[in-house]
Amino acid sequence: MNTLIIGAGVGGLSLAALLALKGDKITVIEKNSSPGGRARVYREKGFTFDMGPSWYLMPDIFENFFNELGTSVEDNYQLVRLDPSYRIFFEDGSINDISGKLDENIELFNQLEPSGGEKLEEYLEKAANHYEIAKNELLYRDYDYLLNLIDGKLLLSSLKLPLFTNIDNYISGIFRTDKVRKILEYSIGFVGGSTKNTPAIYYIMNHVDFNLGVWYPQNGVFQVIESLYKICLENGVKFEFDNPVTEILVEDGKAKGVKTLNENYYADRVIVNADYAYTELELLDEKYQSYNRSYWENRLLAPSALVIYLGLNKKLPSLLHHNLYLAGDWSLDFNQLYDPAKPDWPANVSYYVNITSKTDPQVAPKEGETVFILIPLPSGTPDTPQNREVWYIKIIQHLENLMGESIIGHEVVKRVFGPNDFSNDYNAYKETSLGLVHTIRQSAIFRPSHRSKKVKNLYYNGHYTHPGIGMPLVLISSKILSEHLIKEDSIS
Repeated sequence: MNTLIIGAGVGGLSLAALLALKGDKITVIEKNSSPGGRARVYREKGFTFDMGPSWYLMPDIFENFFNELGTSVEDNYQLVRLDPSYRIFFEDGSINDISGKLDENIELFNQLEPSGGEKLEEYLEKAANHYEIAKNELLYRDYDYLLNLIDGKLLLSSLKLPLFTNIDNYISGIFRTDKVRKILEYSIGFVGGSTKNTPAIYYIMNHVDFNLGVWYPQNGVFQVIESLYKICLENGVKFEFDNPVTEILVEDGKAKGVKTLNENYYADRVIVNADYAYTELELLDEKYQSYNRSYWENRLLAPSALVIYLGLNKKLPSLLHHNLYLAGDWSLDFNQLYDPAKPDWPANVSYYVNITSKTDPQVAPKEGETVFILIPLPSGTPDTPQNREVWYIKIIQHLENLMGESIIGHEVVKRVFGPNDFSNDYNAYKETSLGLVHTIRQSAIFRPSHRSKKVKNLYYNGHYTHPGIGMPLVLISSKILSEHLIKEDSIS
């Protein structure tokens, strides 16, 4: 089977690897000059930056996936468990470290809230149980099949899970203090969601965080990309870089190939790992669109972001590998991010600082630090060089005050990546940094389908499809789609 895949991000690489192992002849066409998509790497003056994903969570999902490829994580890259997992700075000046050891976190929660540790222990036991149910019964399920929706085991499992309230209500019903709730909810904001519209089932991410741990692949998260890329090459996958697709070629209702800036490519099927909305609206005629412009206009998208890459000629001893600043009025913070009527640079904002050189000396010169700063921004925020510089100064000065030490004047490398770059580099619809957020109406059966509803032999993969946002979930998406395609091939 000759297969074309549009996009060499995590979904494109992982799906290509799975299908190539089954004997498909794969060509991956990528608009940028290197693999990885949002998980690309950027190198300058001895500093190495993971441009996108920086948290390595759900190690069991990665291990399962590499086992599917006939190898293991250990055979491809070395993992280090972080301890402390991360540091949180609160607006009142207090600082708390989340440990890699559960007993230390229980002690911390007892300090933050009466009986907080005991409640945390019980809460995480339940989260661990629900995580296994979700993983085994929900995440790997192909919701394109009607029979999978009426499966009795699925219905029984669903009754055990908190699906019909939001995560803020669920956590607030157990924990009373603002700081504890923020510690347990912060991850929702940084994967593009709001605690008011994200289903409570996503509280299982606290099990992922506290029990399964926060990890780091030596040499960076890009090691996952390099490993998948290497496996693809070893199995005959061909790559065409610097080659944007301009049209999906359709004849008699069937996908026949793609048109690029360089030439036309033909195949038995086309799989899209590029931005789903952009592909539907810009690469297909309206009659072939499964989801029209009105559909996308009415979806809730993750915000955009400002990402700062800094190579410093000094160390930052008061920061860890992962650091979070959580602003005081969180409800206002989230409302600003999700107000499409008035997109603007927010007055107060939570942000994230990643310093891989704390764990990995190879990513920075000996006396330097590799610093990545992420600030969520509303989609549609005016993105000009002047605005970027104003916000660069604002965030850096705020961080300097948190640490009590200087950054400005110590920059060896400085790169600022904003909403316009998400649009230009990734064709991100409405400049979204992550795609469709995980609301009740945008999860599982309500996410866009892996299969085109209008064009035969046209398929979709990646973070817009089930199960959703994040590297582990995209690997699951590839597993789901590969099994669907293999089943179709055996029938035809």
